[in-house]
Formats: sequence, C-alpha cells, structure tokens
Amino acid sequence: MARRSSKSASVTVVGSLNVDLIASVSQLPAPGETVASSQLRKLFGGKGANQAIAAACHGAEVSIIGCLGGDPDGAAYLARMKAFGIDTSGVATDRKSLTGTALIGVSATGENLIMVAAEANSKLSANWVRRCREQITSASALLLQWEVPMTAVLVSIQLANNASVPVIMNPSPLGQAFPWGSVKVEYLIVNEGEAHSIFRLSPELLAQQTNRWRSAMKKRGISTLIITRGSDSTLALDAERLIEVAVPRVTPLDTVGAGDCFAGTFTASLAEGNDLETSIAVANRAAAKSTLKPGAQPEPRKANRRR
Repeated sequence: MARRSSKSASVTVVGSLNVDLIASVSQLPAPGETVASSQLRKLFGGKGANQAIAAACHGAEVSIIGCLGGDPDGAAYLARMKAFGIDTSGVATDRKSLTGTALIGVSATGENLIMVAAEANSKLSANWVRRCREQITSASALLLQWEVPMTAVLVSIQLANNASVPVIMNPSPLGQAFPWGSVKVEYLIVNEGEAHSIFRLSPELLAQQTNRWRSAMKKRGISTLIITRGSDSTLALDAERLIEVAVPRVTPLDTVGAGDCFAGTFTASLAEGNDLETSIAVANRAAAKSTLKPGAQPEPRKANRRR
C-alpha cells in the first residue's frame, strides 16, 4: 500500500462510493404510490466519496479507503476521484460485485427519498483497512460514516485511536450495532433524529439538559457532539460549552449530499487547525451552497479548490 507524507491538512475518509440514479418528481410518493418522474439523471455519490470530495474542495489532502465493483462505473469513479486530486490507492476493487448504487427521488421542494444497494461497499473488509493503516495513522483527521461494514469502521477507529488521530464520525445511516464507549470519537456529527435515537434525549432540550447530554456523551466515548438542524442553526456541545452557529438562508434546489458536504468541509477545516466554531461556520456555508445545485457532488472543473 502506498505511503503518503503527513501534511498539516490531511484527511482520510473510510466510506462508500455509489452511483446515484436520481429521479425528479413533483412530490415524493407515499407508500404504495407511483409517481411520474420528469427527469432521470445518473450521477456519482456515496457518503464516503461525497465527504472526501467536499474535504478536497476545501483544500485538504485527501485519501479514501473503500471498495468499488469491477464494472465500468467502478473504473469511471476511480478516474473521477483522481480528477479531484484524491488518493485512491486505498480503494479496493471487487470484480464479482457491482459498484454500489443509490436510488434517489427528489421533489420539487428539494426534499429527498433514498434507497441504497451497498453492493461492492459491503465488501470493504477489516483486513483491507489494516493494509491501508498508513493512510489512517499519518492523517490529520479520520472521517467515517456507516455505509460500509461495521467491522471496517471499528478497525479504522482503533487504528486512529492508537495513533492519536482525531476521529470524526457521521453515524449514518443508523441501524447497525455500534459498541459505544469501546472506542474514542472526538466529534460526532448527527441530525436531530439521529441524536435522539443514539442518546434517547430530546435535542430540543439540549440547552436545558447539558449535564445529562454530557454524561451520555462521556458514556459513549464522545468528546464533542454536533447536531445539524437543516436551515436552523447548528448546535455543538463539548465538556466546556454549548455553541450555536447560524446557517445561511438559501432556497434549496436539491438537499442530497448537504450533510456530507458539511462533514467533509468541517473535517478539512479542523485539519487546517481551525477551532470548532470556525469549522462549523465554514461547513454551514458550504452545505448551504451545495443545496443550490442538483446532485451530491460538484464537477472537478467547477470545484473551488484552495490548494
């Protein structure tokens, strides 16, 4: 596995790479309902790749660890990531699998409904992650989500913990069992629904129940909790303070990938050495801007790279 030098703003992402099939509809279907689509687009997505590209667009040196299928979509994705300057030596190819695919419906108001077929993403193994350990231990920060097997997520965190590399985790989609408290997570990024599911506490009462939240965070090995709330301000709680950071007001065209844009930009900003509040503000702006265009990723030629 290729070695890479440690840089002041280096980010390693462990996560998924998907092809997105996006259907535009006037409104999202109810259960059992069929609606007509006015447009079908094939784009690149996956939470891991989305976050890696967001970090790269912010100017970080980025590596991604994941798995693609042995199909034309997989080959095209490798070329795309390289066009963003992302190190893909940690991306395995499973020639017996298709590249992961997300089926996405987007309404006229920008709301979305997503179904994901993991395919090659489900083949990312703990052994492969161990082979990529240098990319994790030499990074300024490790960013993860839950669209790959939990064994790969846990090994990644353990490697980072042992090397004192800060871990930023976006536990989405929820549903897999996670051994909270057995590993250290410096920053947990969740939305309100995820926060409630993990902590069994009401995010609306965060300001009134900070001690209860801090106790629950400590029990789960979490140093800082970040709760994104769509167009409402983002909240962050650590051992010392609760902060609230405003979100720019925009009229969204497509909210797909906005959370990933936040996570990737936030991690890149932290890797640069910025503080928590600054990094959240930068990520809020990037996420809001990302909703003004269709799809979860920019094009390489349009990426606002700062390096």
